[in-house]
Amino acid sequence: MRVPLSWLREFVDVAPDATPEDVLASFVSVGFEEEDVHRFDLTGPIVVGKVLSFEAEPQSNGKTIRWCQVDVGEENGGIRGIVCGAGNFFEGDKVVVTLPGAVLPGPFPIAARKTYGHVSDGMIASAKELGLGDEHSGILRLTELGLDPEVGTDAIALLGLDDVAVDINVTPDRGYALSLRGAAREYAHATGGQFRDPGLRAFEELEQPTGGFEVTVDDTAPIHGNVGASEFVVRIVRDVDPSRPTPPWMRARLTLAGIRSLGILIDITNYVMLELGNPIHGYDLDLLNGGITVRRATAGEKLTTLDGKERSLSPEDLLITDESGPIGLAGVMGGGKTEMGDATRNVLIEAAIFDTVSIARTARRHKLPSEASRRFERGVDPLIPFVAARRVADLMVELAGGTLDTTVGGALFSEVFLEAIALPKSFSAGLIGVDYTEDEVIAALEMVGCEVSEDGDAWEVIPPSWRPDLTDKWTLAEEVARIHGLDRIPSVLPTPPSGRGLTPHQKGRRRVANALASAGFVETLAFPFTTEELNDLHGSETGEHLASIKLANPLDGQAPFLRRSLLPGLLQNAHRNVSRGLTDLALFEAGSVFTPEAGAAYGTETVPPLAVRPDDATLAALHASIPPQPRHIAVLLTGSAISKQPGRAAVEYDLSDALGAVQTIAAAAGVRIDVRQGQRAALHPGRTGILTVGDTEVGYVGELLPAVAHAADLPGRVFVAELDLDGILSLAGAPEVAASLRTYPAATQDVSLVVPADVPAADVRAALVEGAGDLLESLRLVDDYRGAGIDDGAKSLTFALRFRADDRTLTAAEATEAKLAGVDAAASRFGATIRD
Repeated sequence: MRVPLSWLREFVDVAPDATPEDVLASFVSVGFEEEDVHRFDLTGPIVVGKVLSFEAEPQSNGKTIRWCQVDVGEENGGIRGIVCGAGNFFEGDKVVVTLPGAVLPGPFPIAARKTYGHVSDGMIASAKELGLGDEHSGILRLTELGLDPEVGTDAIALLGLDDVAVDINVTPDRGYALSLRGAAREYAHATGGQFRDPGLRAFEELEQPTGGFEVTVDDTAPIHGNVGASEFVVRIVRDVDPSRPTPPWMRARLTLAGIRSLGILIDITNYVMLELGNPIHGYDLDLLNGGITVRRATAGEKLTTLDGKERSLSPEDLLITDESGPIGLAGVMGGGKTEMGDATRNVLIEAAIFDTVSIARTARRHKLPSEASRRFERGVDPLIPFVAARRVADLMVELAGGTLDTTVGGALFSEVFLEAIALPKSFSAGLIGVDYTEDEVIAALEMVGCEVSEDGDAWEVIPPSWRPDLTDKWTLAEEVARIHGLDRIPSVLPTPPSGRGLTPHQKGRRRVANALASAGFVETLAFPFTTEELNDLHGSETGEHLASIKLANPLDGQAPFLRRSLLPGLLQNAHRNVSRGLTDLALFEAGSVFTPEAGAAYGTETVPPLAVRPDDATLAALHASIPPQPRHIAVLLTGSAISKQPGRAAVEYDLSDALGAVQTIAAAAGVRIDVRQGQRAALHPGRTGILTVGDTEVGYVGELLPAVAHAADLPGRVFVAELDLDGILSLAGAPEVAASLRTYPAATQDVSLVVPADVPAADVRAALVEGAGDLLESLRLVDDYRGAGIDDGAKSLTFALRFRADDRTLTAAEATEAKLAGVDAAASRFGATIRD
């Protein structure tokens, strides 16, 4: 909200020496955010001059210039010769002259310079060059503004160009401050200055003619039971002159407030909207067909709005209509059919109160935010429309030469009921943490416009009509804190209750993420949206169709499904990095996936009420209405693990690096993860491992199929792993206690077993571990050989075994006996034989 200071001073006392920065500081003290300071960005000397004579001089470029003699006053150098390219002024006209040394917006410094064969000793300015608007068709003639000042008068002060506006950010709950009335009231709260309410008018001035123009509200489909228009006031002004100029002071204020001047009639409606906060719409009365009806749109209706666009209407849109059909989107934008223009002679003024939700939905549906919708969707004072309509009528009479019709008009309004709020006397101090006295609480509430009466241990507080955000005792307590200064609130760290903190799962998730980051992986985040095809590819073993959750309002229509796997997002992030030249990647993501069960119905038609804690049954129903959302963790590796260096070739990532990441996750989570050969639709056959904790499958690891990597625009080999992080942490159990160190020497042996090629190495390993017994300390696979000396359909697996006892040094015979016991177990299960 831009607040011109000259306008602010009309409604509240502002210190004469207050700077814009001082004014902004005052607004900040009552809870607003400062945005900027807006000026006309020009400096003098800029004065009123009189054109004494001019000579038209055609030029070789086809342009005709005027060599003018302009009197700017004895104190400014008397008569000056000025070259001007415009042709819309006459001898005797008074104009705005920028003399050498002046600076116009741009910045554009003015100096005496030779041009077109003359030395131009200044410049005659247009409205656009002065920053007064976009009009650049010719010189600003002061007679067109109704001004006849003395030659040499300071034009900056004359045109209001010395004014300044401060810009404050108004939050959605404080729509009343989107007006000079509201801003001045808040400034009075901050400084204690005397506030003069422009919304106060004598009752007899607001008396409304009740006949002659029919106004009807026919809302057959109110949203949330709220009728679309609760108030609709009509006043009529006749015999206006739309050609009259907008006064300089009004034009300057509108410009500083960010509103473009569009002619006296529209400027007046915009001016009153900014002044009182009630959006106003004016109709050319002679273009209206019958009375006005406020109703919802019907299917198939269209409306051409003031911006010239034809809009297809929704049955939810609230319309202003006459007997010919729609003539405006209520509270958003008027229609072109009844627009005020140069031929307008009689004006119908509309000041209304529209339903906030209806206006907000219409503005968003049609992507048509406007100054009017911005105010209506935040709430307008229901007691101001009569005042606003009369204020517009008065200005049209004063500035446009009209006559107020006191016999024809119309109004519809409902009784405004302001419900009292009970505020316990000790509540504000207890909530805010400041020992406010009772007098301080009452003074603060009365200052913002509340009526306060005592009711035992509480106050009965009736909020003002312009504050729809004051709805309960909490909002009242916030007002007390705001008025008396937020700096009075002490900074006290809360004491956490004992036994609280992160849950074991939260700690586990942090350990896993920190471990991967410490291992050189970079954490990334991706949107949880994907396609059904990618869900089937990355979420299944064979590519079969899986149930997926489809969003009703997706951000991207090409990816309307919630992910079942983290890999689509990781692949997108990898592609984005590769496309920017970052080809060596080790990425991971931890996030939720969505795994609905086939045939299950999710969602709920019942929404629990706000501000009431749901009971256990309601919470259970809400949880049942959403699909399972386990948290997964996934890694992706591509490119070089070690870059090429002098004397050393690059080392590419391979499957062992992905397996290393899996073991990093396992160690951080406190579980043992085993790997067995398996199958996934997106992974390379023979290079796919299924990850298990005991007998529970918890994820997979492998190399992406080249076709899948190519489809993701990744040029090299890509290795991935994805694990159910919640499942792993659930299986972790209690943290293990460190075992005593074994001090006796170890005995190491190797064994090579020949088994069928389709037997997973992990199964052979498990048989050796089981058969070897407690003396076996560790066992790892060191070779998988297939070739000469091995029968077709078989393979040789070599394991390194380490044995150790707690109470003695093992002999070679004891170690061999334990090893052979493991070999016997593998032989009985898989027909394993010791390789010769």
